[in-house]
Amino acid sequence: MSASTTGAPTRADVAAARERALAGGDASRWPGKMPVRDRLRVLFDPGTFVEDGLLASVAADGLPADGVVTGVGRVDGRRVAVIAHDFTVKAGSWGELTCEKQIRILERADRDLLPVVYLVDSAGGRLTDQMGFFPGRRGASAIFHLQVRLSGRVPQICCLHGPSAAGGAYMPAFCDWVGMVEHHASMYLASPRVAEKVTGERTTLEEMGGAQMHASVSGCGDEVFGSDWETVSAARLLLSYLPDDYRSPPARAEPVPPERVLGDVVPPDPNQAYDVRDVIEGVVDAGTFFEIKARWAREIVVGLARLEGRVVGLVANQPDVRSGAIFVDSADKAARFVSMCDAYGIPLVFLQDVPGFMVGVDVERQGIIRHGAKLIAAMSSAEVPKFTVVLRKAYAAGYYAMCAPGFEPRATLALPTATIGPMAAEASVNAVYANKIAAIGDDGERAAYVAARTAEQEADVNLLRMGSDLVVDAVVAPGELRTELVARMNDADGWTRTTGRRHHLISPV
Repeated sequence: MSASTTGAPTRADVAAARERALAGGDASRWPGKMPVRDRLRVLFDPGTFVEDGLLASVAADGLPADGVVTGVGRVDGRRVAVIAHDFTVKAGSWGELTCEKQIRILERADRDLLPVVYLVDSAGGRLTDQMGFFPGRRGASAIFHLQVRLSGRVPQICCLHGPSAAGGAYMPAFCDWVGMVEHHASMYLASPRVAEKVTGERTTLEEMGGAQMHASVSGCGDEVFGSDWETVSAARLLLSYLPDDYRSPPARAEPVPPERVLGDVVPPDPNQAYDVRDVIEGVVDAGTFFEIKARWAREIVVGLARLEGRVVGLVANQPDVRSGAIFVDSADKAARFVSMCDAYGIPLVFLQDVPGFMVGVDVERQGIIRHGAKLIAAMSSAEVPKFTVVLRKAYAAGYYAMCAPGFEPRATLALPTATIGPMAAEASVNAVYANKIAAIGDDGERAAYVAARTAEQEADVNLLRMGSDLVVDAVVAPGELRTELVARMNDADGWTRTTGRRHHLISPV
Protein backbone atom coordinates (compact mmCIF):
# COMPACT_ATOMS: atom_id res chain seq x y z
CA MET A 1 0.00 0.00 0.00
CA SER A 2 1.53 3.36 -1.01
CA ALA A 3 1.66 6.70 0.74
CA SER A 4 -0.54 8.21 -1.98
CA THR A 5 -3.53 6.08 -0.96
CA THR A 6 -3.03 5.78 2.82
CA GLY A 7 -0.83 8.69 3.84
CA ALA A 8 1.75 6.27 5.33
CA PRO A 9 5.32 6.57 3.99
CA THR A 10 6.62 3.84 1.74
CA ARG A 11 10.09 2.34 1.86
CA ALA A 12 10.93 4.55 -1.06
CA ASP A 13 9.77 7.62 0.88
CA VAL A 14 11.98 6.67 3.83
CA ALA A 15 14.94 5.98 1.57
CA ALA A 16 14.49 9.34 -0.14
CA ALA A 17 14.29 11.11 3.22
CA ARG A 18 17.50 9.43 4.32
CA GLU A 19 19.24 10.49 1.14
CA ARG A 20 18.14 14.10 1.59
CA ALA A 21 19.36 14.10 5.19
CA LEU A 22 22.72 12.58 4.24
CA ALA A 23 23.16 15.04 1.39
CA GLY A 24 22.73 18.07 3.63
CA GLY A 25 22.68 21.48 1.95
CA ASP A 26 24.61 22.86 -1.01
CA ALA A 27 28.28 23.02 -0.01
CA SER A 28 29.40 24.43 -3.36
CA ARG A 29 28.74 27.95 -2.09
CA TRP A 30 31.75 27.51 0.24
CA PRO A 31 34.46 26.00 -2.01
CA GLY A 32 37.16 26.44 0.63
CA LYS A 33 35.31 24.38 3.25
CA MET A 34 35.07 20.63 3.65
CA PRO A 35 31.48 19.31 3.96
CA VAL A 36 30.63 18.02 7.41
CA ARG A 37 30.48 14.34 6.46
CA ASP A 38 33.90 14.60 4.82
CA ARG A 39 35.22 15.99 8.10
CA LEU A 40 33.79 12.94 9.85
CA ARG A 41 35.56 10.65 7.38
CA VAL A 42 38.87 12.28 8.35
CA LEU A 43 38.11 11.92 12.06
CA PHE A 44 36.91 8.34 12.29
CA ASP A 45 38.35 4.99 11.34
CA PRO A 46 36.67 3.85 8.08
CA GLY A 47 33.22 2.34 8.49
CA THR A 48 32.98 2.85 12.26
CA PHE A 49 30.64 5.86 12.58
CA VAL A 50 27.13 5.11 13.87
CA GLU A 51 24.82 8.11 13.55
CA ASP A 52 21.88 9.15 15.71
CA GLY A 53 18.89 11.27 14.74
CA LEU A 54 19.51 11.37 11.00
CA LEU A 55 15.83 12.03 10.28
CA ALA A 56 15.45 14.95 12.70
CA SER A 57 13.14 17.58 11.16
CA VAL A 58 12.53 15.32 8.19
CA ALA A 59 9.14 16.95 7.59
CA ALA A 60 10.62 20.46 7.37
CA ASP A 61 12.03 22.00 4.22
CA GLY A 62 15.73 22.87 4.25
CA LEU A 63 16.59 21.26 7.59
CA PRO A 64 18.34 17.95 6.83
CA ALA A 65 19.33 16.28 10.13
CA ASP A 66 18.38 19.64 11.71
CA GLY A 67 21.84 20.96 10.93
CA VAL A 68 23.93 18.77 13.23
CA VAL A 69 25.41 15.28 12.95
CA THR A 70 25.83 13.29 16.16
CA GLY A 71 26.89 9.74 16.96
CA VAL A 72 29.79 7.51 17.97
CA GLY A 73 32.72 6.23 15.92
CA ARG A 74 36.22 4.95 16.53
CA VAL A 75 39.51 6.83 16.47
CA ASP A 76 42.44 4.41 16.33
CA GLY A 77 40.02 1.79 17.61
CA ARG A 78 38.76 3.87 20.55
CA ARG A 79 35.09 4.84 20.89
CA VAL A 80 34.61 8.60 20.55
CA ALA A 81 31.39 10.65 20.49
CA VAL A 82 30.98 13.52 18.05
CA ILE A 83 28.95 16.69 17.57
CA ALA A 84 29.41 18.07 14.05
CA HIS A 85 27.57 21.17 12.83
CA ASP A 86 26.50 21.29 9.18
CA PHE A 87 27.25 24.81 7.91
CA THR A 88 25.13 24.16 4.80
CA VAL A 89 21.94 23.91 6.87
CA LYS A 90 20.83 27.30 8.19
CA ALA A 91 24.51 28.14 8.79
CA GLY A 92 24.70 25.35 11.38
CA SER A 93 22.37 27.28 13.69
CA TRP A 94 20.74 25.67 16.73
CA GLY A 95 17.03 25.01 17.00
CA GLU A 96 15.10 22.83 19.42
CA LEU A 97 16.06 19.52 17.80
CA THR A 98 19.65 20.66 17.19
CA CYS A 99 19.96 21.14 20.94
CA GLU A 100 18.18 17.88 21.70
CA LYS A 101 20.55 15.88 19.50
CA GLN A 102 23.60 17.48 21.12
CA ILE A 103 22.23 16.94 24.62
CA ARG A 104 21.49 13.27 23.91
CA ILE A 105 25.00 12.49 22.69
CA LEU A 106 26.55 14.34 25.62
CA GLU A 107 24.32 12.41 28.00
CA ARG A 108 25.60 9.19 26.44
CA ALA A 109 29.20 10.41 26.75
CA ASP A 110 28.49 11.19 30.41
CA ARG A 111 26.96 7.77 31.01
CA ASP A 112 29.55 5.72 29.08
CA LEU A 113 32.55 8.01 29.72
CA LEU A 114 33.33 8.62 26.05
CA PRO A 115 35.74 11.29 24.78
CA VAL A 116 33.91 13.95 22.75
CA VAL A 117 35.06 15.71 19.59
CA TYR A 118 33.20 18.86 18.58
CA LEU A 119 33.37 19.90 14.90
CA VAL A 120 32.00 23.39 15.41
CA ASP A 121 30.67 25.53 12.56
CA SER A 122 27.58 27.38 13.77
CA ALA A 123 26.10 30.85 13.48
CA GLY A 124 24.53 30.42 16.93
CA GLY A 125 20.90 30.14 17.97
CA ARG A 126 18.21 29.90 15.27
CA LEU A 127 16.17 33.00 16.07
CA THR A 128 13.14 31.62 14.21
CA ASP A 129 13.11 28.87 16.87
CA GLN A 130 14.15 30.91 19.90
CA MET A 131 11.77 29.17 22.29
CA GLY A 132 13.28 25.87 21.19
CA PHE A 133 16.98 26.61 21.75
CA PHE A 134 17.07 29.32 24.42
CA PRO A 135 15.02 29.25 27.64
CA GLY A 136 14.11 25.66 28.49
CA ARG A 137 15.57 22.68 30.31
CA ARG A 138 16.60 21.01 27.03
CA GLY A 139 18.00 24.15 25.44
CA ALA A 140 21.54 25.39 24.96
CA SER A 141 22.16 25.82 28.69
CA ALA A 142 21.84 22.05 29.15
CA ILE A 143 24.61 21.54 26.58
CA PHE A 144 27.01 23.72 28.56
CA HIS A 145 25.93 22.06 31.81
CA LEU A 146 26.85 18.67 30.38
CA GLN A 147 30.16 19.95 29.03
CA VAL A 148 31.11 21.14 32.51
CA ARG A 149 29.95 17.83 33.98
CA LEU A 150 32.24 16.01 31.54
CA SER A 151 35.21 18.32 32.14
CA GLY A 152 38.20 16.49 33.55
CA ARG A 153 36.37 13.15 33.27
CA VAL A 154 36.76 12.63 29.53
CA PRO A 155 38.76 14.51 26.88
CA GLN A 156 36.76 17.17 25.03
CA ILE A 157 38.43 18.32 21.81
CA CYS A 158 37.14 21.10 19.56
CA CYS A 159 37.88 21.68 15.89
CA LEU A 160 36.56 25.13 15.01
CA HIS A 161 35.85 25.17 11.27
CA GLY A 162 33.68 28.28 11.05
CA PRO A 163 31.89 30.66 13.38
CA SER A 164 31.00 29.91 16.97
CA ALA A 165 28.74 32.82 17.70
CA ALA A 166 26.96 34.40 20.65
CA GLY A 167 26.24 31.95 23.49
CA GLY A 168 27.48 29.13 21.26
CA ALA A 169 31.00 30.55 21.64
CA TYR A 170 31.09 28.82 25.01
CA MET A 171 31.06 25.37 23.41
CA PRO A 172 34.76 25.67 22.44
CA ALA A 173 35.53 27.50 25.69
CA PHE A 174 34.61 24.43 27.77
CA CYS A 175 36.84 22.12 25.71
CA ASP A 176 40.34 20.97 26.60
CA TRP A 177 41.81 22.04 23.24
CA VAL A 178 40.60 24.24 20.38
CA GLY A 179 42.11 24.00 16.89
CA MET A 180 41.00 26.78 14.52
CA VAL A 181 40.92 26.93 10.71
CA GLU A 182 42.55 30.13 9.49
CA HIS A 183 40.27 32.61 7.65
CA HIS A 184 37.19 30.51 8.45
CA ALA A 185 37.05 29.95 12.21
CA SER A 186 35.86 32.66 14.58
CA MET A 187 34.56 33.00 18.13
CA TYR A 188 32.63 36.01 19.34
CA LEU A 189 29.81 36.91 21.70
CA ALA A 190 28.48 39.54 19.30
CA SER A 191 29.14 40.18 15.63
CA PRO A 192 31.00 43.34 14.55
CA ARG A 193 27.65 44.80 13.50
CA VAL A 194 26.11 44.20 16.91
CA ALA A 195 29.26 45.43 18.67
CA GLU A 196 29.12 48.66 16.71
CA LYS A 197 25.48 49.18 17.72
CA VAL A 198 26.26 48.56 21.40
CA THR A 199 29.67 50.17 21.84
CA GLY A 200 30.16 52.33 18.75
CA GLU A 201 33.46 50.65 17.86
CA ARG A 202 34.08 49.53 14.30
CA THR A 203 36.05 46.38 13.70
CA THR A 204 36.30 43.31 11.48
CA LEU A 205 35.33 39.75 12.30
CA GLU A 206 38.93 38.62 11.92
CA GLU A 207 40.23 41.36 14.23
CA MET A 208 37.59 40.78 16.89
CA GLY A 209 37.23 37.00 16.84
CA GLY A 210 39.43 35.42 14.19
CA ALA A 211 41.75 32.44 14.54
CA GLN A 212 45.02 34.35 14.76
CA MET A 213 43.63 36.73 17.37
CA HIS A 214 42.33 33.98 19.62
CA ALA A 215 45.48 31.87 19.29
CA SER A 216 47.90 34.73 20.00
CA VAL A 217 46.02 37.39 22.01
CA SER A 218 43.01 36.02 23.93
CA GLY A 219 44.30 32.47 24.45
CA CYS A 220 40.88 30.99 23.61
CA GLY A 221 42.38 29.09 20.67
CA ASP A 222 45.21 26.57 20.95
CA GLU A 223 46.47 26.38 17.38
CA VAL A 224 45.72 27.66 13.88
CA PHE A 225 45.65 25.39 10.83
CA GLY A 226 45.40 26.05 7.13
CA SER A 227 42.58 23.64 6.35
CA ASP A 228 39.76 21.55 7.80
CA TRP A 229 41.54 18.24 7.36
CA GLU A 230 44.71 19.46 9.13
CA THR A 231 42.66 20.58 12.12
CA VAL A 232 40.82 17.26 12.40
CA SER A 233 44.07 15.32 11.92
CA ALA A 234 45.62 17.28 14.79
CA ALA A 235 42.63 16.37 16.97
CA ARG A 236 43.16 12.69 16.16
CA LEU A 237 46.83 13.01 17.11
CA LEU A 238 46.03 14.79 20.37
CA LEU A 239 43.58 12.06 21.34
CA SER A 240 46.45 9.55 21.13
CA TYR A 241 48.10 11.35 24.07
CA LEU A 242 44.95 11.38 26.21
CA PRO A 243 43.17 8.53 28.03
CA ASP A 244 39.62 7.37 27.34
CA ASP A 245 38.62 8.82 30.70
CA TYR A 246 40.07 9.97 34.01
CA ARG A 247 40.16 6.43 35.44
CA SER A 248 42.55 4.98 32.86
CA PRO A 249 46.12 5.98 31.96
CA PRO A 250 47.05 7.21 28.48
CA ALA A 251 48.17 4.45 26.15
CA ARG A 252 51.89 3.81 25.83
CA ALA A 253 53.69 3.66 22.49
CA GLU A 254 56.91 2.14 21.26
CA PRO A 255 59.85 4.18 22.58
CA VAL A 256 61.67 6.35 20.04
CA PRO A 257 65.08 7.78 21.02
CA PRO A 258 65.57 11.53 20.54
CA GLU A 259 67.12 12.57 17.24
CA ARG A 260 70.12 13.86 19.21
CA VAL A 261 71.51 13.60 22.72
CA LEU A 262 70.97 16.75 24.76
CA GLY A 263 74.25 18.63 24.70
CA ASP A 264 75.33 22.03 25.97
CA VAL A 265 72.12 23.76 24.86
CA VAL A 266 71.81 25.73 28.10
CA PRO A 267 74.41 28.51 28.21
CA PRO A 268 76.01 29.17 31.62
CA ASP A 269 75.48 32.93 31.28
CA PRO A 270 72.07 33.48 32.98
CA ASN A 271 71.33 36.42 30.68
CA GLN A 272 71.95 34.63 27.38
CA ALA A 273 68.81 33.59 25.52
CA TYR A 274 68.16 30.13 24.09
CA ASP A 275 65.12 28.17 22.92
CA VAL A 276 63.93 25.74 25.60
CA ARG A 277 62.34 23.62 22.87
CA ASP A 278 65.87 22.49 22.04
CA VAL A 279 66.09 21.06 25.55
CA ILE A 280 62.68 19.37 25.22
CA GLU A 281 63.54 17.80 21.87
CA GLY A 282 66.82 16.48 23.28
CA VAL A 283 64.99 14.66 26.08
CA VAL A 284 61.63 13.34 24.81
CA ASP A 285 60.97 10.69 22.17
CA ALA A 286 61.71 11.98 18.68
CA GLY A 287 58.88 13.86 16.98
CA THR A 288 56.44 13.48 19.86
CA PHE A 289 56.26 16.99 21.35
CA PHE A 290 52.69 18.32 20.89
CA GLU A 291 52.86 21.95 21.96
CA ILE A 292 49.71 23.61 23.29
CA LYS A 293 48.93 27.32 22.97
CA ALA A 294 52.26 27.87 21.21
CA ARG A 295 51.34 31.38 19.97
CA TRP A 296 50.01 32.72 23.26
CA ALA A 297 52.05 33.73 26.33
CA ARG A 298 55.18 32.47 24.58
CA GLU A 299 57.40 33.10 27.62
CA ILE A 300 56.24 29.71 28.88
CA VAL A 301 56.07 26.49 26.83
CA VAL A 302 53.60 23.71 27.63
CA GLY A 303 52.72 20.54 25.80
CA LEU A 304 52.48 16.76 25.75
CA ALA A 305 55.19 14.37 24.64
CA ARG A 306 56.34 10.80 25.09
CA LEU A 307 59.27 9.77 27.23
CA GLU A 308 60.31 6.19 26.49
CA GLY A 309 56.78 5.68 25.14
CA ARG A 310 55.03 7.13 28.20
CA VAL A 311 52.91 10.31 27.90
CA VAL A 312 54.22 13.23 29.97
CA GLY A 313 53.28 16.89 30.29
CA LEU A 314 56.01 19.52 30.07
CA VAL A 315 55.97 23.00 31.60
CA ALA A 316 59.06 25.00 30.63
CA ASN A 317 60.15 28.60 31.02
CA GLN A 318 61.23 30.09 27.68
CA PRO A 319 64.37 32.26 28.04
CA ASP A 320 64.07 33.19 24.37
CA VAL A 321 60.94 35.27 25.10
CA ARG A 322 60.88 38.01 27.77
CA SER A 323 63.68 36.12 29.61
CA GLY A 324 61.18 33.43 30.64
CA ALA A 325 59.58 35.60 33.33
CA ILE A 326 56.05 34.64 34.37
CA PHE A 327 53.36 37.12 33.33
CA VAL A 328 49.59 37.10 33.89
CA ASP A 329 48.81 35.12 30.73
CA SER A 330 51.68 32.66 31.14
CA ALA A 331 50.52 31.91 34.69
CA ASP A 332 47.03 31.16 33.36
CA LYS A 333 48.37 29.09 30.49
CA ALA A 334 50.51 26.91 32.75
CA ALA A 335 47.80 26.60 35.43
CA ARG A 336 45.25 25.26 32.98
CA PHE A 337 47.71 22.83 31.42
CA VAL A 338 48.77 21.48 34.81
CA SER A 339 45.10 21.06 35.74
CA MET A 340 44.44 19.11 32.54
CA CYS A 341 47.40 16.79 33.08
CA ASP A 342 46.36 16.13 36.66
CA ALA A 343 42.80 15.36 35.59
CA TYR A 344 43.98 12.76 33.05
CA GLY A 345 46.73 11.15 35.12
CA ILE A 346 49.63 12.52 33.05
CA PRO A 347 52.94 12.95 34.93
CA LEU A 348 54.44 16.44 34.83
CA VAL A 349 58.00 17.60 34.17
CA PHE A 350 58.85 21.21 35.08
CA LEU A 351 61.87 22.69 33.30
CA GLN A 352 62.98 25.72 35.31
CA ASP A 353 64.87 28.68 33.91
CA VAL A 354 62.93 31.50 35.49
CA PRO A 355 63.96 34.97 36.74
CA GLY A 356 60.68 35.15 38.68
CA PHE A 357 57.28 36.71 38.17
CA MET A 358 57.23 39.95 36.23
CA VAL A 359 57.05 43.04 38.42
CA GLY A 360 55.81 46.58 37.89
CA VAL A 361 52.71 48.73 37.91
CA ASP A 362 51.10 47.20 34.82
CA VAL A 363 51.25 43.58 35.95
CA GLU A 364 50.17 44.43 39.48
CA ARG A 365 47.08 46.15 38.10
CA GLN A 366 46.42 43.13 35.92
CA GLY A 367 46.39 40.94 39.03
CA ILE A 368 49.71 39.12 38.78
CA ILE A 369 49.33 38.00 42.39
CA ARG A 370 45.99 36.25 41.91
CA HIS A 371 47.04 34.81 38.53
CA GLY A 372 50.26 33.56 40.08
CA ALA A 373 48.23 32.06 42.91
CA LYS A 374 46.16 30.22 40.32
CA LEU A 375 49.31 28.60 38.90
CA ILE A 376 50.72 27.74 42.31
CA ALA A 377 47.38 26.27 43.44
CA ALA A 378 47.05 24.13 40.30
CA MET A 379 50.63 22.88 40.60
CA SER A 380 50.39 22.29 44.35
CA SER A 381 47.11 20.36 44.14
CA ALA A 382 48.19 18.14 41.24
CA GLU A 383 48.56 14.58 42.51
CA VAL A 384 50.21 13.10 39.42
CA PRO A 385 53.94 12.36 39.70
CA LYS A 386 55.84 15.65 39.35
CA PHE A 387 59.51 16.07 38.49
CA THR A 388 61.46 19.32 38.59
CA VAL A 389 64.57 20.05 36.54
CA VAL A 390 66.48 23.25 37.24
CA LEU A 391 68.13 24.05 33.93
CA ARG A 392 69.74 27.35 34.90
CA LYS A 393 68.33 30.19 37.00
CA ALA A 394 65.53 29.55 39.49
CA TYR A 395 64.76 32.79 41.26
CA ALA A 396 62.16 34.28 43.58
CA ALA A 397 58.53 33.11 43.53
CA GLY A 398 59.03 31.81 39.99
CA TYR A 399 61.05 29.00 41.55
CA TYR A 400 58.09 28.16 43.77
CA ALA A 401 55.52 28.33 40.95
CA MET A 402 57.58 25.93 38.82
CA CYS A 403 57.33 23.20 41.47
CA ALA A 404 60.01 23.89 44.06
CA PRO A 405 60.91 21.08 46.51
CA GLY A 406 58.36 22.35 49.06
CA PHE A 407 55.57 21.30 46.67
CA GLU A 408 56.63 17.63 46.87
CA PRO A 409 57.93 16.76 43.41
CA ARG A 410 59.13 13.15 43.25
CA ALA A 411 62.60 14.54 42.56
CA THR A 412 64.35 17.85 41.98
CA LEU A 413 67.16 17.48 39.47
CA ALA A 414 69.65 20.12 38.41
CA LEU A 415 71.95 20.59 35.44
CA PRO A 416 75.48 21.83 36.22
CA THR A 417 74.36 25.28 34.98
CA ALA A 418 71.70 25.60 37.70
CA THR A 419 71.50 28.41 40.24
CA ILE A 420 68.77 28.67 42.89
CA GLY A 421 68.16 31.73 45.01
CA PRO A 422 65.78 34.55 45.99
CA MET A 423 67.30 36.59 43.13
CA ALA A 424 70.46 36.79 41.04
CA ALA A 425 73.58 37.13 43.20
CA GLU A 426 74.53 40.55 41.86
CA ALA A 427 70.98 41.86 42.34
CA SER A 428 71.04 40.55 45.90
CA VAL A 429 74.33 42.33 46.59
CA ASN A 430 72.97 45.60 45.24
CA ALA A 431 69.91 45.25 47.48
CA VAL A 432 71.74 44.25 50.68
CA TYR A 433 74.72 46.58 50.36
CA ALA A 434 73.08 49.51 48.56
CA ASN A 435 74.25 52.17 51.03
CA LYS A 436 77.81 50.79 51.23
CA ILE A 437 78.10 50.62 47.43
CA ALA A 438 76.80 54.17 47.03
CA ALA A 439 79.40 55.43 49.54
CA ILE A 440 82.39 54.11 47.53
CA GLY A 441 83.56 56.96 45.33
CA ASP A 442 86.15 55.14 43.20
CA ASP A 443 84.64 53.23 40.26
CA GLY A 444 87.25 50.48 40.35
CA GLU A 445 86.99 50.00 44.09
CA ARG A 446 83.17 49.91 43.83
CA ALA A 447 83.26 47.28 41.08
CA ALA A 448 85.73 45.16 43.07
CA TYR A 449 83.56 45.38 46.17
CA VAL A 450 80.44 44.30 44.23
CA ALA A 451 82.36 41.43 42.59
CA ALA A 452 83.63 40.16 45.95
CA ARG A 453 80.21 40.28 47.58
CA THR A 454 78.66 38.62 44.49
CA ALA A 455 81.16 35.76 44.74
CA GLU A 456 80.20 35.31 48.39
CA GLN A 457 76.51 35.16 47.46
CA GLU A 458 77.17 32.62 44.71
CA ALA A 459 79.21 30.44 47.06
CA ASP A 460 76.35 30.45 49.54
CA VAL A 461 73.92 28.88 47.03
CA ASN A 462 76.20 26.73 44.87
CA LEU A 463 75.10 23.31 43.66
CA LEU A 464 77.19 21.34 46.13
CA ARG A 465 75.50 23.25 48.95
CA MET A 466 72.12 22.53 47.35
CA GLY A 467 72.90 18.83 47.18
CA SER A 468 74.34 18.75 50.68
CA ASP A 469 71.20 20.38 52.11
CA LEU A 470 68.88 18.08 50.10
CA VAL A 471 67.47 20.94 48.01
CA VAL A 472 68.30 18.97 44.86
CA ASP A 473 68.27 15.20 44.66
CA ALA A 474 70.82 14.87 41.88
CA VAL A 475 73.04 16.99 39.65
CA VAL A 476 72.79 15.49 36.19
CA ALA A 477 74.84 16.10 33.06
CA PRO A 478 72.71 17.22 30.09
CA GLY A 479 73.34 14.01 28.17
CA GLU A 480 72.11 11.93 31.13
CA LEU A 481 68.89 13.86 31.80
CA ARG A 482 66.62 11.66 29.67
CA THR A 483 67.93 8.44 31.27
CA GLU A 484 67.52 9.92 34.75
CA LEU A 485 63.92 11.02 34.07
CA VAL A 486 62.97 7.67 32.53
CA ALA A 487 64.32 5.80 35.56
CA ARG A 488 62.42 8.03 37.97
CA MET A 489 59.22 7.80 35.90
CA ASN A 490 59.48 4.00 36.01
CA ASP A 491 59.81 4.17 39.77
CA ALA A 492 56.60 6.24 40.01
CA ASP A 493 54.46 3.92 37.87
CA GLY A 494 52.46 2.59 40.80
CA TRP A 495 51.19 5.97 42.00
CA THR A 496 47.57 6.31 43.16
CA ARG A 497 45.33 9.22 44.05
CA THR A 498 44.36 10.15 47.57
CA THR A 499 41.08 8.41 48.30
CA GLY A 500 38.03 10.58 48.91
CA ARG A 501 39.48 13.58 47.10
CA ARG A 502 37.07 15.36 44.77
CA HIS A 503 38.13 14.92 41.17
CA HIS A 504 38.30 18.45 39.81
CA LEU A 505 37.24 19.94 36.52
CA ILE A 506 39.67 21.68 34.19
CA SER A 507 39.12 25.33 34.94
CA PRO A 508 38.94 27.60 31.90
CA VAL A 509 41.59 30.28 31.66
